[in-house]
Amino acid sequence: MEFGTITIVITLIVGAYLAWNLGANDVSNSMGTSVGSGAIVLRKAMIFAALVDFAGAFLIGSRVSETVRGKIINPESFSGDIQIYVIGMLAALLSAAIWTQISTYYGWPTSTTHALVGAVFSFGLITCGIHGVQWKVITNIFIGWILSPILGGLVSSLIFLSILRLILFAKSPITAAKRWIPRMIFITSTILLLSLFLNGLKGLNLSLQTWQTLIIAFTGGVIAYAISSNWMRKLRYFDEATPRSQRFKIVEGVFAKMQLVSAFYVAFAHGSNDVANVVGPISGIMQIAQTGHLDPNVPILTWVLVFGALFMALGTGTWGYRVIETIGQNLTGISPSRGFSAEFGAATTVLIAAQLGLPVSTSHTIVGAVVGVGLVRGMRALNVGEIKRVFLSWLYTVPFSATLTAIIFFIVKALIR
Repeated sequence: MEFGTITIVITLIVGAYLAWNLGANDVSNSMGTSVGSGAIVLRKAMIFAALVDFAGAFLIGSRVSETVRGKIINPESFSGDIQIYVIGMLAALLSAAIWTQISTYYGWPTSTTHALVGAVFSFGLITCGIHGVQWKVITNIFIGWILSPILGGLVSSLIFLSILRLILFAKSPITAAKRWIPRMIFITSTILLLSLFLNGLKGLNLSLQTWQTLIIAFTGGVIAYAISSNWMRKLRYFDEATPRSQRFKIVEGVFAKMQLVSAFYVAFAHGSNDVANVVGPISGIMQIAQTGHLDPNVPILTWVLVFGALFMALGTGTWGYRVIETIGQNLTGISPSRGFSAEFGAATTVLIAAQLGLPVSTSHTIVGAVVGVGLVRGMRALNVGEIKRVFLSWLYTVPFSATLTAIIFFIVKALIR
């Protein structure tokens, strides 16, 4: 069996392993709050997340893939010995997969983006030195990692504060819900459609002009508004004699249904951003195996995108339950209104990052969003010990994956050369 064939087989095996683990760990990002609030049962949540993850990965996931594939390290540094690039990228894939599986076992919502970028950075540094790494890209990625939980927490807390002021603390929460919830659904639907169509559906080779995207997004938002308005009008009216706690329960029941929309939003954002962790390196290695050189400007093959998305969805639907408890229950108490706020804020942050080609961490963003919503009720609403454990797992991710990448790289290099 020639080198190219062996390379393709090994790449697909390691890539499938990483994609499966990525889906298993990151299912919590899209469905943890929904399960924690009781909006959806665990089994349905995993199937739902798997399907929507696949859609996000296939339709707009390739934009971030291009960043991970060829912009973290300079491909020209390997023009003299492209086999080194293959060994290094395989080592990066494997080390990221191992760390993600360890994290999933312990229920840590880790960042596969952190693991893989740290691994690729380590590989570039040990083979090409400081000049082989695209430091500007690395800097932008780290800025994104820092800002994503902050922005996710800020946006989510503002959304929740708005819900408290406009609906839950209103004199008649049910009447206020009828007025404001359709508007929230309009905003959610419009932003999702803008993110979906802004740069075209790459998986379907569909490209739209800006004005066409705006019309589609606005029209979709109006349709969603009309449907939700009709739905809210059917909500049973309760007079002032109804206990306030009962009115809160009714409104929270509405938000539980809305969480299915926001959960779709987060799952789609997760798929569009995190599939890059798999298909980026796989695409680069496959290109080398078939052509003997790497050109980061060559579009990612559709079947490679589908391959990564399928195994990511498989991981989501099988082993994803282990991390859900951390996001949905252990960080802070989650009600449907809080869950909706966290999901909407996190998804908005991640989708914007995906459009910019910046591989931020979905895990960091949703954790920041959940903590931000919890902080609205004060520090006592947070499980500080659990938050510390999650934060420490984030700190371990880069050094672990970077060190393991170096070890695997040197062992494989010594065995085959």
